[in-house]
Amino acid sequence: MEEITEISAWLLIPFILMLLTIACAPLIAGKHWESNREKLLITAAIAVPTAIILICCGLGHALLEQLVFDYFPFITLLLALYVVTGGLMIKGDVTATPMTNCGILTIGYLLASLMGTTGAAMLMIRPLLEINKQRTHKVHTILFFIAMVANCGGILTPLGDPPLFLLYLRGADFGWFLKLMPAWIFIGATLLFVYYIWDTVAFKKEPRSAIRKDISDKSPIRIKGRINIIYLALVILSVIFLNSSHIPAMENGAMRFLREYALIAIIILSLATTKRNTRKANHFSWEPIQEVAILFVGIFTTMTPALLFLNSHAASLGFSQPWQFYYSTGFLSSFLDNAPTAVSFYTVAQGLVSDGYFSGAEFVAGIPEVLLKAISMGAVFFGSLTYIGNGPNFMVKSIAERSGIKMPSFFGYMLKFSLIVLLPVYVLAQLLFLR
Repeated sequence: MEEITEISAWLLIPFILMLLTIACAPLIAGKHWESNREKLLITAAIAVPTAIILICCGLGHALLEQLVFDYFPFITLLLALYVVTGGLMIKGDVTATPMTNCGILTIGYLLASLMGTTGAAMLMIRPLLEINKQRTHKVHTILFFIAMVANCGGILTPLGDPPLFLLYLRGADFGWFLKLMPAWIFIGATLLFVYYIWDTVAFKKEPRSAIRKDISDKSPIRIKGRINIIYLALVILSVIFLNSSHIPAMENGAMRFLREYALIAIIILSLATTKRNTRKANHFSWEPIQEVAILFVGIFTTMTPALLFLNSHAASLGFSQPWQFYYSTGFLSSFLDNAPTAVSFYTVAQGLVSDGYFSGAEFVAGIPEVLLKAISMGAVFFGSLTYIGNGPNFMVKSIAERSGIKMPSFFGYMLKFSLIVLLPVYVLAQLLFLR
């Protein structure tokens, strides 16, 4: 730990540059940024010099630990969830009443913590669009879907959202996240209530011809690729039980990656036993997960000096209250990526603990439990304030637009939805659960 004091503030620049690139590039260089090759070149231009500097400064071991013990487990889990959920497909059409749409949002909200926000969003968005294709007022449905399924629903397990898995790797027990259930219930129930009122008003405005067509165009709900339900269960069991608390031999050596070996085996089985037609009909491709892998290797590399700096300078930031961690993690997660943001503020909390703050507090994963709650809630909930706050947001927007739905612009989404609907609910959640 002696090298921590040697980290200068200027070494935070690559991390800030990496996050700003991810946040701004889709807005100012959309077409160029769509290419994974361009992402790889830009990521390498930022990350490789950072890695060289760290090695030259004698911090190569810190970088190696970050990539081997954080990035590798992180991307392996995301790949497993992506492949398994990509082999599941829901087909069918029923009448798109407000109750039907509430049912779909509820199912997606429940699934988000089991298969991840990305998996749940990709599984449920297409049946939602199919069921609502005859409706003329449906943009609001997609917006609530982004908030509930692609973000807030994933807070109950480390599988739900990447920042939670990174906190799990730092010592938070798998079952600890269930303590966030009161906030999860409050957010879900409140947003569902608001959505039901909104969709009821919108449904009454629908042309009669659209309603008649919606009622007449029906087909039974079917699930294809059901073998992947078993694989999804195996992924969940692997994350719960394949860790050092259940298997002490995983503390060190080759056994340390037993969970990742199991997940890789599940990936291979899913690819081998799922019909190609099912994945093709589900529009499965490798590009989204390649994008995640490229960007996050850059994030984890450039994050290494930033984490060391934050740990050693935590006291000077002036943070000590749960609400400060909640809103700081939240608002940064809205415009940057919520996974590195959560880790950054976790590191700040660690630094405060090492400086003697919070004596007598109840600790989880090495920091006060209330701060871990604040960081987790802020990272997951506030990821829905913008299209770039969480990976599935833009993916859902893109799929909806390809289906002919005119979605709000980046700022339109915030001004017409997230700031007036979501933010007040998140403020209430803080007042109720993070005093």
